[in-house]
Amino acid sequence: PEPKSPTQRAGTKQAMLIAMLQAPTGATMEEIVAATGWQVHSARGAMSGALGKKLGLVVTSAKEADRGRVYRIEQPAP
Repeated sequence: PEPKSPTQRAGTKQAMLIAMLQAPTGATMEEIVAATGWQVHSARGAMSGALGKKLGLVVTSAKEADRGRVYRIEQPAP
């Protein structure tokens, strides 16, 4: 049998993280930690493992002068 593809459940911390990273402003690590209650290493692991490897989302980061490092989910080209 073919393995199931991962599905999103509404109202989870992972869903909250995805919504934060899809926003045009993105999210800083401090904002992610405050919203989820996770430690920094857990938030990084979720972005790399759950979002990147399991869901296939591309998380990018860029340093901004006023906010520091900001993480975003790269939107596919139309």
